[in-house]
Amino acid sequence: MVRYKGVRVDSSARRTCLLVHNIMAKEHIDAMEIRATEPLAQALTSAIHTGDVKALRQLLDGDPLISKVGIVDPKGASRSLLHIAVDWPGHFPRVSQTIRLLIDRGADPDAPMVGGNAPETPLHGAASSNDVDALDALLDGGANIESPGAIFTNGTAMSDAVIFAQWNAARRLLDRGAKTTFTESAGLGLLDRLATYFEQEPKPAGDQITAALWHACRGGQLHTAQYLTGKGANINWVGWDKIAPLDGAQQSGNQDLVTWLRNQEAKPARELADQECS
Repeated sequence: MVRYKGVRVDSSARRTCLLVHNIMAKEHIDAMEIRATEPLAQALTSAIHTGDVKALRQLLDGDPLISKVGIVDPKGASRSLLHIAVDWPGHFPRVSQTIRLLIDRGADPDAPMVGGNAPETPLHGAASSNDVDALDALLDGGANIESPGAIFTNGTAMSDAVIFAQWNAARRLLDRGAKTTFTESAGLGLLDRLATYFEQEPKPAGDQITAALWHACRGGQLHTAQYLTGKGANINWVGWDKIAPLDGAQQSGNQDLVTWLRNQEAKPARELADQECS
């Protein structure tokens, strides 16, 4: 063991710390970007994804700016280290400790991705991968539960959780006080929230009601599906991923919902497509 800047590190970590020192000596700024192929980026990513909190701490000890670094992927998108901690498929070892350490050292829990498909925050990433431990650590560290940036909708982390059917994350966000849109409420079976939309003007349009039914079926919400069907939802609309409400219900595993839909003459998307071609 040797010491680097007063910290005991092994020889491989010392080489990385020296690399960090050399980079930082040239970049006296609050944040910096490094390519994902650079040794420092690879060392940080490896420590985060393997849950090697000790190695990550040694890297962060090399310079206080490291916690704010942005890692640029081959497509030009820049993500924070907290984004790296919630990379798909998520659920990395000791992710809660990793996130706490990064935030304690100055990482911004609300930093958006830059240059990618959407300005998602780390909380969006945790929601998209159904990583409840990461989600809790981010919220405990000060992440804004209502930050926008979701892919497809530019909505909150709840949007990603519902769109990708990550129901554990969606329910935890709900428990932590997240707001829900009309369709998100449907996916979670929140009949009380849905009812308020029909009590105000303008009331939900037909296509919105149908989309809400689609999400309710994907979420396995029988009573919500019945409620929305009574409001005029199209029970055979083929939506995202080319699936119909019946397909979504089957994916949810709620056989009571599947049976009810079939009794309402709901059909799978494949059969609906065949009917259009005939």
